[in-house]
Amino acid sequence: MPAAGVNLSPEEFIRRRLTLAPLPFRPYISLYRPTPQSGLIAFLAQNGRADDPPYWAYAWAGGAVLARYLEDHPETVAGRTVLDFGAGSGLVGIAAARAGAAKIWAIEPDPIALTAMMLNAEANGVSLSPWTEPDLPEVDIILAGDVFYDAAVTRNTLPLLTAAAAESQVIVGDPFRRDLPLDRLEFLAEYAVPDMGGAAPVRAGVFALHPTHIGNAP
Repeated sequence: MPAAGVNLSPEEFIRRRLTLAPLPFRPYISLYRPTPQSGLIAFLAQNGRADDPPYWAYAWAGGAVLARYLEDHPETVAGRTVLDFGAGSGLVGIAAARAGAAKIWAIEPDPIALTAMMLNAEANGVSLSPWTEPDLPEVDIILAGDVFYDAAVTRNTLPLLTAAAAESQVIVGDPFRRDLPLDRLEFLAEYAVPDMGGAAPVRAGVFALHPTHIGNAP
């Protein structure tokens, strides 16, 4: 017999099989997250995603550190238009909404992640608007968590965000991964946050991305 939840749609699976619970580092935000009994691996295999990590199902450290930063510095986004770049679970966009952002666009190309993002936004009583156009929207600030997690991704995302930084403020969250472009980043803050559902906190930083080399991040 198939595992429980395998034949559900993404929305049904997330609502029925994942657990909506507050985040320990940001308890005013709740996300749908898996448990060992959720059947997530079987569900992904059914959808042809067995080899893809379900990044949307967890709070990565880069998104987590941005959520913490916005809790301490709501003026960063209050009353402003925001883009959650690489939204995943929608954590960063939700945190921006909680901090008083006027409008939040979210870019998330994975349709399962997009479903999770919208359900998480609904559960937190906020509104995120998916952005599907090829060019980035015109916004005041771009929030980018965990977008430099390997060399290939960095090669794709860095030129796009660098160009955007000439017109909009770009704030990056990352746990000091190897491919983080430190020569373009201005260090703003540091927090200890969990990564990918792990129990032990990791060191993670918040940075402003500049369109030119500066090289003063730690």
